[in-house]
Amino acid sequence: MDGIQKIMVALGFSDYAEEIFSYAAKLATRLDAELIVASIINARDVEAVGTISSMGYDVNGEKYVATIRKERETKLEQMVKASGFPADKIKSIFRIGDPADELLKVAVAENADMIVMGIKGRTNLEYMFVGSVAEKIFRRSPVPIVSYRDKKNADRLRRRIHLDK
Repeated sequence: MDGIQKIMVALGFSDYAEEIFSYAAKLATRLDAELIVASIINARDVEAVGTISSMGYDVNGEKYVATIRKERETKLEQMVKASGFPADKIKSIFRIGDPADELLKVAVAENADMIVMGIKGRTNLEYMFVGSVAEKIFRRSPVPIVSYRDKKNADRLRRRIHLDK
């Protein structure tokens, strides 16, 4: 795996984000690579907040984005501390937009050599194999992707495979 100098880890801050980050940090440590943490706030969510605001509720898109970003930054700081990965070898990028498109743009702009991501995002649909964002990234990524499986999903997928004896 020569030439792996930058690993981008895509985090939607789902229930599995900590495991995904930990896996990416271990991989980066073994390869002596930098980590680029990319987190995209879905533009549809921001638009929905704007719609709710137009109905007279006391919310707004800017406050929503600021709150989500602060929560994610705090969680990321905790993950970095727990992992022991050197903070000076991590770059974090937070954007608003279509998650698949923005993640691909970050990967290209940051010259990532590899992407680490989970198989599903924040919707946590129990039996969804690959989320739509992950599927789009798998199809369109110009760099290799490591598809992280948490223990629960790995066990479920193992059970679904029928071995011929």
